[in-house]
Amino acid sequence: MTDTPAWVDALTPYVGYLLPLPVILPMLAAAICFVFGKRTTTQRQVAFFTLLVTIVVNGLLLIIADVDGIQTLQIGGWDAPVGITLVSDRLAALMLTTSSIILFAVVWYAISQGIHDDSNEDPVAVFLPSYMLLTMGVNLSFLAGDLFNLYVGFEIFLSASYVLLTLGATPSRVRAGVGYVMVSMASSMIFVIGLALVYAAVGTVNMAQIGQRIEDVPGGVSTAIFAVLLVAFGIKAAVVPLDAWLPDSYPTAPSLVTAVFAGLLTKVGVYAIIRMRSVVFTSGSLDTLLMWVGLATMIVGIMGAMAQPDIKRLLSFTLVSHIGYMIFGLALASPKGLSGAIFYAIHHILVQTALFLVVGLIERQTGTASLRKLGSLLYTAPIIAVLYFIPALNLGGIPPFSGFLGKVLLLQAAAEKGTWLAWVLAGGAVLTSLLTLYVMMLVWAKGFLRDRADAPDAALVETGDVSNEDNEGKGLATRVRGDAGRLTYGMVASTAMLVVVSTSLTFVAGPMSGITGRAAETVQDKSVYRYAVLGDRADNPTRHLDQDERYQGSPDSLTSREEADR
Repeated sequence: MTDTPAWVDALTPYVGYLLPLPVILPMLAAAICFVFGKRTTTQRQVAFFTLLVTIVVNGLLLIIADVDGIQTLQIGGWDAPVGITLVSDRLAALMLTTSSIILFAVVWYAISQGIHDDSNEDPVAVFLPSYMLLTMGVNLSFLAGDLFNLYVGFEIFLSASYVLLTLGATPSRVRAGVGYVMVSMASSMIFVIGLALVYAAVGTVNMAQIGQRIEDVPGGVSTAIFAVLLVAFGIKAAVVPLDAWLPDSYPTAPSLVTAVFAGLLTKVGVYAIIRMRSVVFTSGSLDTLLMWVGLATMIVGIMGAMAQPDIKRLLSFTLVSHIGYMIFGLALASPKGLSGAIFYAIHHILVQTALFLVVGLIERQTGTASLRKLGSLLYTAPIIAVLYFIPALNLGGIPPFSGFLGKVLLLQAAAEKGTWLAWVLAGGAVLTSLLTLYVMMLVWAKGFLRDRADAPDAALVETGDVSNEDNEGKGLATRVRGDAGRLTYGMVASTAMLVVVSTSLTFVAGPMSGITGRAAETVQDKSVYRYAVLGDRADNPTRHLDQDERYQGSPDSLTSREEADR
């Protein structure tokens, strides 16, 4: 074991102050933004700098978790499993750090767009408080150490997402919003039922203690409870056959809102599935089902993308498709498979968000995202062309980009598994990657290379007309011709930042895969997680060792050096 850097040792005593900040900071920012609802400059500054600070805090939590192991905080001094426990291990910290980067980039994009539009009628007073509440809910979901507070985190960001999805209140957005709300409510009700079943079976909602007690529950009962929770989280993750709501809901929202939803919210569902399978329901009784779900999600999603004439709907279907890669890696039930799933999730959050922001730039530049109306963008908007082309190749899995490296990790894990079903999934993953590259290059050929005069519906986009009811709203809605060509430095810079960050994964793939590998090992070592949360209440084989030997031999078995001293 390498020596712990001195500055990390200096930060360790303050972990108790750092851990709640990803939840507290956006909560306070939401309240301030609401109070200063008519002072848009104050709102923008509060949101911008809050998310900037959150990136720093989450980055520190990631470094501390990677060096010193799992960090926990018992809220209010109530020990687990009675009290509320916040848990930051490598997986949670990775997701927190990645999510904070895209949340910052999108709010930068939104602020830049709002400043350029400079309209007092824009719904900024609603947007920024809702956006900060969404940030709070997402961060709480990643840090929650018990199922009830995971549910609370889900409900917070879902409530905020209802508002964000219907900004502008156009008929199509309201219709999509109603469908989204109904599906989300059904998912939440199933989650509550699963929560009740868990408590009835084991008498606790603390994840570490559930995992400890569920081993004494009959296998059929345990599998049934896991299946109920999988349905709840599967709806949120948009896996097949629970994905039908997503392509109809996301494309109707403003592009910057869709970017957050597509890049992040579905990954919260994937994160919850990983937690349940690795920490709570560890028997693997539904792994075969998950493998088939992963295969169906990959194939059905990309087939849907091939039939779409609108870039936002096309990207929404590719989003569904690539969730299948993460389920694939999880279902392999091996450290390498889970490492590949985590690596691919990080890659996909960044790339998918960047692509939706690029679509927002296309809409602002041309007034449409329909492939039947687009053309010549390579010549009329070369910067946008570059910003699209790089993440498009990345998503398609062209070497040496991170999309290719993530798929290689998953294929290697499938080869090590060696079963016929693993090889079928590997073949499905390769086919999906090729078809993804095809649809991304189809957008390139039609939207960027083709002469716009050759587009079938090019004549329908005329200067001075608003022809799309989806774009009739004010504020964050895009008006077909009223906003055409109105780009700002901040909108382009925030999109470019995400493209650069997503591309940089290629150059740090070694260290990143090392972190995801260690994260997978920590998540799958259930005794480490249980001991970090429950302490001596956990059945941990290392707890009877000499304290110095225990600390040096297993850096993840303790939350801090103070714990070792105890």
